Amino acid sequence: MSKIFEPLFLKSVTIKNRIGMSPMCQYSAADGFANNWHLVHYGTRAVGGTGLIIQEATAVAPEGRITPYDLGIWKDEHIEKLKEITAFISSRGAVPAIQLAHAGRKASCDYPTKGGKQLSVENGGWQTVAPSALPFFTDDNPPHVLTENEIRHIVSQFKDAAVRAFQSGFKVIEIHAAHGYLIHQFLSPLSNQRTDHYGGSFENRIRLILQIVDAVQSVWPYNLPLFVRLSATDWAKGGWNLEETIKLSAILKNKEVDLIDCSSGGNIATAIIPLKPMYQVPFADAIRKTGIHTAAVGLITTPQDINAILENNQADMVLLGRELLRNPYFATQAGADFPEQYLRAK
Repeated sequence: MSKIFEPLFLKSVTIKNRIGMSPMCQYSAADGFANNWHLVHYGTRAVGGTGLIIQEATAVAPEGRITPYDLGIWKDEHIEKLKEITAFISSRGAVPAIQLAHAGRKASCDYPTKGGKQLSVENGGWQTVAPSALPFFTDDNPPHVLTENEIRHIVSQFKDAAVRAFQSGFKVIEIHAAHGYLIHQFLSPLSNQRTDHYGGSFENRIRLILQIVDAVQSVWPYNLPLFVRLSATDWAKGGWNLEETIKLSAILKNKEVDLIDCSSGGNIATAIIPLKPMYQVPFADAIRKTGIHTAAVGLITTPQDINAILENNQADMVLLGRELLRNPYFATQAGADFPEQYLRAK
């Protein structure tokens, strides 16, 4: 039997196969509310046999959105539609997961299809926040430097979002600490020039993610998994790197985080990333050696590649992004069970 279709057991949750859907923003929400686009989008991948469905970056605060069109989970009113989505995903035997996020200095942007430029307050944007007054692009508005009280408030926003995630029916939380968003901004010395106990040393730069993990775990049921998505490297000299990622992953394992979603980049606009098929798999392999579960991502497009990664013990599962946008029935075509309603097409 192909290793793709071996179940993965994480605490009380069983993921029926090793194919997951990476969180990918749809920019289709208003005031953070999910709608039928999200129901059909995620539901179709569940029908298509994907074992784990991770909902796109879902903002823990309005100012944490990448765009005004991002999903949110900062108020109780968001829960009702999310419950409908998770119920359908679960009915198809897939596991519904949510990525909790705060964009920090990369927030307040227009649709990517319209260029993705940062929006001014006059044009529907808002003041961004960050560890230091360093914009992502040189022509972005400088972010507001977070005070320690404001940092504590953001930690509480992640905690409150975790409560709502459970009430919404999600079975896995992923904390987004990658791709140059707020937590990653604290991790990297290239975006974090603070001199207080949130900046400088490795121990200080990881303080925020550890506080967020503790806050989430204080309200998230112990028997449900917790993931963290990390960028393994900034792809830039003097930035966050694989050695630090491995060190942080070992600490997160000791804090009983279940899996590291291993990506890279996103924090430095001028970074040169050597894109090629499976280019990020070595990160998942290296981090997995700490003993924590890992997910591999990045230009993985065939069942053969997924099976090779799993057979070589380079990761415990593979998350597909663009390939699942192109083909929501990837898992079924790779050998997952057909829905009963579609058996005539088998």
